[in-house]
Amino acid sequence: MRHIIRPFAMILLVAAGLALSPLCRAAFSAEPQVVDGIAAVVNTDVITYSQVRSLSAPREKLLRSQYTGEELEKQLKQVRELALKDLVDRRLIVQAFKKESYQIPDHFVDQRMHEVIRESFGGDRNTFIKTLEAQNYTLGEFKEKEMESMIVQAMRGKNVKKNLIISPPKIEEYYKKHRDEFTTKEQVKLRMIMIPSHADTGNSAAQKALAEEVLGKLASGAAFERMAQIYSEDSTRDLGGDWGWIGRKTLAAPLENVAFKVPVGRISNIIDYAGNYYILRVDDKQGGDTRSLAEARPEIEKKLIQLEAQGLQERWIASLRAKAYIRTF
Repeated sequence: MRHIIRPFAMILLVAAGLALSPLCRAAFSAEPQVVDGIAAVVNTDVITYSQVRSLSAPREKLLRSQYTGEELEKQLKQVRELALKDLVDRRLIVQAFKKESYQIPDHFVDQRMHEVIRESFGGDRNTFIKTLEAQNYTLGEFKEKEMESMIVQAMRGKNVKKNLIISPPKIEEYYKKHRDEFTTKEQVKLRMIMIPSHADTGNSAAQKALAEEVLGKLASGAAFERMAQIYSEDSTRDLGGDWGWIGRKTLAAPLENVAFKVPVGRISNIIDYAGNYYILRVDDKQGGDTRSLAEARPEIEKKLIQLEAQGLQERWIASLRAKAYIRTF
């Protein structure tokens, strides 16, 4: 009997801890299905509608709370198609595993079962067994599902090249195209005085003069907070015009442009915008710093390796599909 190769077994040890048990993944959330039938044939294996519904049930439950009518039917169709595709891919992977005559030692599955009992049932095996029975699951079916999950995880890992290397030019190209990912969010700590122009009543000149008077007082040393409490008609008037920390796209563009250009501790000129006169003071700034390529390199390399591994897996699955007989109903 040919046993699984050592690197493959190492992958299994990791995968066993990551794979969700079918009990936790689907059994609790699956809706009972009265009608069943063949959803797909994959070489010599059959996938049933009940298997598709079991996999899609958690997502379907969420969709039913979000949509109704034709849109709900559209969303349900999409999620069931994705579930069927996933089941087809899993069948292909298991078949490839068997074709290579690999084996997974039984103690791997037993170890995973003990982990589920410990983590999900507080170590109570009786409660675990009763829960299986309540969900019309046998212990054998549970182990079979766990075995399949291990096979899928291990085979996916096996078909990804080890020690993938990303070239420096690719890392630099990613950095140049995604600099915003490595730039901290820019914020300013802002205070504001807003004086409406009352142009509809013909008082805009008087209101503009009032704004200039307030600006003059501020230039002479008057407290911004006090001036805001007296003259501002902004919602933050009682707070002395305090807007706290704000990021980009919080204010209208004309106000934002000034707020992020004014030096810390400085007061802006009068801003005439949308029928109001504004005076801003920036108390502090933070963020807006971009990590250097050297600092960002490890993160970029890790991400690109993940993307490359994902691409390799997708191409491998595509090659299995191309050589298989697959019919959906």
